[in-house]
Amino acid sequence: MSAQDAWSILPLLVLGSGLMLLLLVVAFFRGHFAAMVTSTLSLVAALVAAFLVADAPPRVVLHLLQIDGYTAFFNILFLLGGAITCVLAYRYLEGRRGELEEFYILTVIATIGAMIMGAATHFATFVLGLEILSISLYAMVAYPEEKHPPVEAALKYLVLSAVASTTMLFGMALIYNATGVMTFDNLATPENARLEVHLRVGQALLFTGIAFKLSLVPFHMWTPDVYQGAPAPVTGFIATVSKAAVFALLLRLAVTGDALSGPVVIYALTALALLSMIIGNVLALMQDNLKRLLAYSSIAHMGYLLIALIAVAELTDVEFVLASALIYLGAYTLMTLAAFGVVSVLSSAEAGDDAQQSDEYRGLFWRRPALATSLTTALLALMGMPLTAGFIGKFYLIAVGVQGSMWVLLWALIIGSAVSVYYYVKVIYAMTLDEAPAPYPHPERTTAGVAVVAALGVAVVAVGVYPSPLIEVVTARLSGFGH
Repeated sequence: MSAQDAWSILPLLVLGSGLMLLLLVVAFFRGHFAAMVTSTLSLVAALVAAFLVADAPPRVVLHLLQIDGYTAFFNILFLLGGAITCVLAYRYLEGRRGELEEFYILTVIATIGAMIMGAATHFATFVLGLEILSISLYAMVAYPEEKHPPVEAALKYLVLSAVASTTMLFGMALIYNATGVMTFDNLATPENARLEVHLRVGQALLFTGIAFKLSLVPFHMWTPDVYQGAPAPVTGFIATVSKAAVFALLLRLAVTGDALSGPVVIYALTALALLSMIIGNVLALMQDNLKRLLAYSSIAHMGYLLIALIAVAELTDVEFVLASALIYLGAYTLMTLAAFGVVSVLSSAEAGDDAQQSDEYRGLFWRRPALATSLTTALLALMGMPLTAGFIGKFYLIAVGVQGSMWVLLWALIIGSAVSVYYYVKVIYAMTLDEAPAPYPHPERTTAGVAVVAALGVAVVAVGVYPSPLIEVVTARLSGFGH
């Protein structure tokens, strides 16, 4: 590997070195606080490295990783999500019996897997990044192993995710049989009609597995159960970093691999988008559990994002389409982390189930105004209210849809957003009621968590009020992408 290659993958090298240091700290200086600080500092150091190499010229490392501005954007997103997860998990895990340090090792490893997926340009790195991320998540979901809900959630996620991974691997094998290559930029349609059938079947299997990872309808059944059973900080990580990693890979595959060629693929993605927007929002209406509500909401938001994916095949201005998708993903990550951050701060591994029932949020404005304000900001952003990051993200998706004349999908987005107002406002209304406070564990030890959640709430509003910096950063990173 040349010096230029090493500089290009500096964030991965820094985080890998931080992981080695974390393992040594855990081996020789067992301590919850030391593990949290080491993992958080490693993620922050890698975040600094990601900013340093963000403007480096595009480069393919070892024919496996594409390092460019697109990769840099997602590296920043993943590292930010990982660092926030570590901070939120510290107080959440304090009451848990047994050793706690392994959770931070798993979080760092999962973040490395997400970063590999964001840079993947070969099926080998696709599978490597996906499995590093997924296997870490299985253990993170089940981490409070003495409790039934997390173990049940982890088992469901393990079995169904393994089926999805197997489906994708079989699809990759058929694609390789048809094209003879495994790099994304050489997946041309074969001339042989029989081999073209293999290619199309392989694409169908590959997209089926990806649809599961994104929890698109009808491959969404695992989502509410896993979101409800997993520890609150892990749920936030799955909803943001894990899904963003899969979508980053899917976008790159669509642009550089011409994976959306053929009307059948577009029709199938359109059907998935419509079903996800409609069913996600309708089922969210029926939820009194906040984590399940956010699970169905995330299904709808992944349906919204498919508008940008479909537009890759419909529009010639690919950079604008990708910028719209990245802006929406950035906004979605901020507002979802803020929402699950509040749940994390109000929950504890020793208190039984997380704070997720509607009754537990009654009167929150009068008891914990900072947390209630942050949660309200996140929910308003998720419904797409003006002056929030969610509005900016949906504005760009609508602009893409209008350019591509995707009127059916646009109406589904608009109607779905209108429906979502009811179930988001229901939670906000509950927080304004004057009810007896529910007992929350260890409120005196939530300073760091409250600070992080408050910062996320401020960021959601700041991006909505003044989105130019985010837009400029995204558009600059995408200059020349896919050409």
